[in-house]
Amino acid sequence: MTALLRAEHITKDYTGHRALNRVSLEVPEKSIFGLLGPNGAGKTTLIRIINQIIGPDEGIVYLNNEKLSPRHVRTIGYLPEERGLYKKMKVGEQAEYLARLKGLKGFEARRLLRQWFERFDLLPWWNKKVEELSKGMQQKVQFIITVLHKPQLLIFDEPFTGFDPINVNILKEEIIKLRNEGATIIFSTHNMGSVEELCDHIALINKSEKVLEGDVKSIRKQYASRIYEVEIENLSAPLDRLLDQRFRLLSQEREQEVVKARIQIINKNPANDLLQTLLNESRLLAFKELTPSMNDIFIKQVTGRFPAESAEAADPVQPNGTEK
Repeated sequence: MTALLRAEHITKDYTGHRALNRVSLEVPEKSIFGLLGPNGAGKTTLIRIINQIIGPDEGIVYLNNEKLSPRHVRTIGYLPEERGLYKKMKVGEQAEYLARLKGLKGFEARRLLRQWFERFDLLPWWNKKVEELSKGMQQKVQFIITVLHKPQLLIFDEPFTGFDPINVNILKEEIIKLRNEGATIIFSTHNMGSVEELCDHIALINKSEKVLEGDVKSIRKQYASRIYEVEIENLSAPLDRLLDQRFRLLSQEREQEVVKARIQIINKNPANDLLQTLLNESRLLAFKELTPSMNDIFIKQVTGRFPAESAEAADPVQPNGTEK
């Protein structure tokens, strides 16, 4: 897939702090690209470099195989996490002013704005002052202004902050529609559920360095935790005694005669080994591999372990919940 945007070896230093250390990534065109990382990882610095708000100390950013330059400004739409409108201006007047700054003529700007305002139920507020709008309404206006001129690259930094679930869903549908109409979207968020729902590709930055990049499906397959959730009954002996060194008992609980457990297969031992062990010593009711979510993978990359790999896993517990 062709990359719309390429960042090569981007480094940025502030006084006593390296925000980005030789970060390279490729954003495929007509895709939704998740830019992920904990607070302070360097995401915002990279976004500001792409938007030419600041420049890198080292490295180059390319857009459409051309070195990023001021003439690319109008091909990028940016919705920052920290937002603000002029509170005393009328909503429609301000939206039209900002649209014209992005190259739209007056009549065309008004026509497109009214279409978007109607779609977002904002048209009755056209002649109201911005300060009369709720925070969510103000954010809708800023979203509209960001996408109105149909930029080739859209950058959304935590776009769902402050929205109720209904409006989050509306925005998600609009983002998918923009992608389907040909836009390329960089989507920065801490909401891993949104990442799984929306993103085609992701890059994870941690402590100023890129630690992971690829398409979401391949990454989830790559980070398979080999953790299985099982339900069994009629155990011939306590479960922790039945499992040898090929397996790691992460948790278990008993509901009457049924034991529910999470078991991790160590190294490259086949899942059939665990299945056969359980079948030999119990009646198997359920056996399911837990595919790691993007949230699990995020935590694994940042902390070094999956959430299911709890502290108790090193010391397995008995079915009644007491320590071994």
